Amino acid sequence: MQVKYSSLESMLREYVMERNADAYRELISKVTKVYSGALVAKIRKLARGVGRAVKIMDFCGTHEWTITHYGIRTLVPDGVELIAGPGCPVCITPAYYVDQLIKLSLDGVEVLTYGDAVRLPASVGLKPRSLLEAKAIGGKVHVVYSFMDAVKYAKSRTGDMVFFAIGFETTMPSVASVIIKGKVPKNLTILTAYRYTPPIVRYLFTKVKGVHLDGVIAPGHVSAVIGASSWEFIPKDYGVPTVVAGFEAIDVLIAIEKILEMIAKSKAELVNEYSRVVKWEGNKLAKKAISEVFDVHDAYWRGIGFVERSGGFLRDRFKEYDAVRQYGLRDPPEDLSKEIIPGCKCHEVVLGLSKPTDCPLFMKVCRPSSPYGPCMVSIEGTCRIWAEHPEVLMLKEIKSTSNTLKF
Repeated sequence: MQVKYSSLESMLREYVMERNADAYRELISKVTKVYSGALVAKIRKLARGVGRAVKIMDFCGTHEWTITHYGIRTLVPDGVELIAGPGCPVCITPAYYVDQLIKLSLDGVEVLTYGDAVRLPASVGLKPRSLLEAKAIGGKVHVVYSFMDAVKYAKSRTGDMVFFAIGFETTMPSVASVIIKGKVPKNLTILTAYRYTPPIVRYLFTKVKGVHLDGVIAPGHVSAVIGASSWEFIPKDYGVPTVVAGFEAIDVLIAIEKILEMIAKSKAELVNEYSRVVKWEGNKLAKKAISEVFDVHDAYWRGIGFVERSGGFLRDRFKEYDAVRQYGLRDPPEDLSKEIIPGCKCHEVVLGLSKPTDCPLFMKVCRPSSPYGPCMVSIEGTCRIWAEHPEVLMLKEIKSTSNTLKF
C-alpha cells in the first residue's frame, strides 16, 4: 500500500518509528542525491555570477578527506579551487620530538602514542628513522588508542613511560581532565606537542606569501571545543568569508555555497553551518580544563617555523607530569635545520602552496605503506588522502557534468 505523507519530516518519523533501517537509508540516500544536485546547481550559478576564480581553503584533514572521497572537486566549476590547509596535527609535529623519544625508547623508557605517530619521520639522517623502526631494533614503544588507554597501560605495569601527546584543541581536554583529577600514575609523564589552530590561520594570512584565499571552511571538530566565535577574526580582520562546517558531503557543499553567496554580495561574515554540534561559545568545560592545565607559548610547526602563541605546554604546577622537565629534553633544540626532508614538499602542501602531486617523491619513494614525508603518515594528511584516492590524480579526465553525488 502506498502511503502519502504531508511532509518529509513525517515520512522520516514514520520510518524511524517502524525501525525500518533499510527503508530509512534508502530514503536518506534519495533525499541526499536530490539536495546535493540542487546545491551543485546553485554553486555553479553563484560561481558564474562571481565571474572570477575563487580559492577556498579547508583547515581540517577530515574535510579534505570528504572533499576527495566524494569527488567534490569534480562537481564544482573549474573556477572554484578547493585547497587543503594546515589541518593535520601529525603533519606539523616537529621531528625533534621524535628524535628525543627514539632515544628514550632505546634507553628503556617506554613510549606510548598513537598508531600514526609511531611512523612519523625523525630528523634528516637519524637512524632509526621513526619510533616504529626503533621498536623493531628493541626500542620500547607501545601503540595506544587514547590517553586513557595510556593511563590504564601504565597502571598495569612498572617502569617509566612517556605519552607522546599530539593534536589540536580537539584532543587536549582528554589529557587535561585526567591531570586535573590526579589520575595520572607516577610512572607516566607526558610530552606535549599540542598546537592551537587559530594562530596558524593568522600566520597564513600575515606571514605566508603566495596564498590568496577567498573563503575558509573552518574545522568542525576543533570548533566543537573552542567555539564558532573563535573564527570571527577571519572575516573581521581579513575580509574573508568563513563557514564552520560538518563532515558530510552535504555539509561541505553547503559551506561552499554559503561562501560563494557572500562573495557574490561582497560580504564577509562567519556562518556556523555545523550548529548541530558546534556552539558559538564552544564547550566551556573543555576550554576551562585546557586553560587550567596548559600554558600558551610560541611554538614550532614542522617545516613552517615558529608561530606566535600556538603551543600548549604543561603549566609549572603540573611539572611532575612533564617529560621535558623530567628527562631534560629540549623544546625546541638549537638546530632546526634537519626538520625538512630533502625533496619533500610537505611543508608547502600544509600551507596550500603546493599540491601532493607537485612533490617529486609523491607515490614514488613516498607511499602510504612506506611514508617518507610527514603528510603521508596520518589519515588526515593531504598526501595520504590523495594517495588513497587515486582518482584524484586524474582530476581533469574525470571532471563530471553530473549534478549529484553518489552515496
